[in-house]
Amino acid sequence: MPDQTPWWDATRHTDRRPLLLARGRIQTAIRGWLGENGFTEVDPVALQTSPGNEAHLHAFATSAIGNDGQARPMFLHTSPEFAMKKLLAAGETRIAAFAHVWRNRERGALHSPEFTMLEWYRVGQDYTVLMDDCATLLRLAAHAANAMTLRFRNATCDPFAAPERLSVAQAFDRYAGINLLGTLASDGTPDRDKLAAQMPGAGLAARPGDTWSDLLSQILVAKVEPHLGHGVPTILDRYPLAEAALARRTPDDPRTAERFELYACGVELANGFGELTDPDQQRKRFEAEMDEKQRVYGHRYPLDEDFLSALAHMPPACGIALGFDRLVMLATGAPRIDDVIWTPVA
Repeated sequence: MPDQTPWWDATRHTDRRPLLLARGRIQTAIRGWLGENGFTEVDPVALQTSPGNEAHLHAFATSAIGNDGQARPMFLHTSPEFAMKKLLAAGETRIAAFAHVWRNRERGALHSPEFTMLEWYRVGQDYTVLMDDCATLLRLAAHAANAMTLRFRNATCDPFAAPERLSVAQAFDRYAGINLLGTLASDGTPDRDKLAAQMPGAGLAARPGDTWSDLLSQILVAKVEPHLGHGVPTILDRYPLAEAALARRTPDDPRTAERFELYACGVELANGFGELTDPDQQRKRFEAEMDEKQRVYGHRYPLDEDFLSALAHMPPACGIALGFDRLVMLATGAPRIDDVIWTPVA
């Protein structure tokens, strides 16, 4: 049960303060590394016409009132991604941001409605370079926190060990006994019934209204994620194309995408892409995601037409978003995300 004492209570603040000071040291260390590696730190604004277009991400809505007194719908961003990619289109080649982001319907030990995301982009480089970046940042965070081990609850991870790299298909086979690629057509189109038919063997059951993506998420959460990042960090790579989000296809297999996630102690820390730069493909993906949001939640978010226009001018790049507060949690052994946020959301 989380402590019900308010965060501003002097005694509780005294207990939290070492974690918060470690947060500052970790941020300073990362900023130093970014500077040494040629990154320009940028500060994207949070108020956007579209908060992002993933079906299961929920935004905070507001309105901007113009000089004419008319209200225009606006949103607090769920990621600085759209704004930062516009900067790549404008000519920036290596950028990073510590950005406050907002996500509704998210609260718990690992979730805060407002949190800090570290996002960075490299123009002209393969997305696997981001995996090396992640390994470096784990080491930096541990050093800055004077920790030899990352911890979350009873789980531990060696931040100085080379990460294990698994494809999503390999992880599903290893931990759930499921042939994931066998549920995908040659062009990446998923077959819901083929995935549902394999679930009883993993001790799971498909519900009548579940889509292929719903089933994938259920298996991932129940059978795969609990095994990731224990002992050593895990890179979960090559997501199915249907889960590509803003990532491009892998060149050697049209069924998968250049997308990976970083795990430590069973906790997802980062989500990286070889970036999709085709605005027509991206529009189709956004529209499909918003159709799904409409089906499940009864509403949709507008598309950022300015972003889609900029995408046509964006050079080949890779990019990644890392939950900075979660990284601090693991480096300090904090049990809840609120413990490492200076002024948590009430």
